[in-house]
Amino acid sequence: MIRINLLGQPRPKKVRAGGAPMDISVQIFGLLIAVLVAGGALWFHWRQMNNELTKLKDQITKQTAERTRLTGVKAEVERRQAEKAALKQRVDVIEQLQRNRSGGQELLDAVANTVNRVDALWMNGLKRSGNSLQMDGEAETLNAVASFITELKRSGYFDKVEIKETKQDERRPTSPTFVFTLTADFALPSQGNGAQQPAAAPPKSVKN
Repeated sequence: MIRINLLGQPRPKKVRAGGAPMDISVQIFGLLIAVLVAGGALWFHWRQMNNELTKLKDQITKQTAERTRLTGVKAEVERRQAEKAALKQRVDVIEQLQRNRSGGQELLDAVANTVNRVDALWMNGLKRSGNSLQMDGEAETLNAVASFITELKRSGYFDKVEIKETKQDERRPTSPTFVFTLTADFALPSQGNGAQQPAAAPPKSVKN
């Protein structure tokens, strides 16, 4: 039987099946895109931070190596400066002896030759009051100081040789050095008394 709509009411629209699930799929797809974009941004930021960290580690390694090298250079410079200071000190003593020749060439020769006969010992100062002498110096060993006293007595130019002070120099802990002060009387040996003349220091042998 055919029905005729006389009231003119519109027919209800049919709801398309599957509409709601499609909207959900679009939202999920958009969320996945957002997650991927955020993950890519985080990964890119992590790569930058990791590269910067690697560069910093390389810089630290290079600076550490440079610091080690400079430490070695500094130690070498300090060693050379110490050698230069010791050499200058010896030159100053020689110049001082030359300025004080009023006591005679014999005193200069006697002291210089006696010091040259002792290894690892050098003079830092020489004071004279009349015939009394005060000698200040340094030596690498106590045996060198004892040998110096022996050589002074054997020279025939020094009498009453006495050690006043000897101690280790605390300023040089890595290379033991002993500073000493001794006194003696200087007198020219009389003719015919058999005293030993201050012979020149023997030349040092050259090793091949």
